[in-house]
Amino acid sequence: MGAALARAVIQAGHEAVVVSGPVVVDYPSEAELHWVVTTDEMLSTASELFLNCDGVIGAAAPCDYMPRHVESQKISKTGRPLRIELIETADVVATLGQRKRPGQWAVGFALETEDQRFRAIVKLERKHCNLMVSNGPSAIDADHNEVELLDASGDLLAT
Repeated sequence: MGAALARAVIQAGHEAVVVSGPVVVDYPSEAELHWVVTTDEMLSTASELFLNCDGVIGAAAPCDYMPRHVESQKISKTGRPLRIELIETADVVATLGQRKRPGQWAVGFALETEDQRFRAIVKLERKHCNLMVSNGPSAIDADHNEVELLDASGDLLAT
């Protein structure tokens, strides 16, 4: 999705600045690429770059959770259950949406399995987005996708 959007932005005559996690994707060579590994790195890099951008399109979902503690070495089998405590990561699009200056815009994506439009509207408001793209799990790793585009008031603009 991110690579397709970057291509569309470039084809429309705009600059594309991409902040991407570790994925196997062919981004357009004309795009300015910034590689990150963690959600915290994505937020830091995107926050810095957003200062000089017209807007942000949050096309991909960085992880929502991360381990509270990361071991420095392999965890060997013990025959007992292993507990991993997860904590929420920062919401990159919501943070950038809250920091928008006049004239800047934010577009978010809501991938939901149920109550898609309702949950997309909730995300639209919570993340301070100008537009929200609502889709379902069939979008994951798909070449084609059906979406709904919602405006800032939650009205359906297009499908």
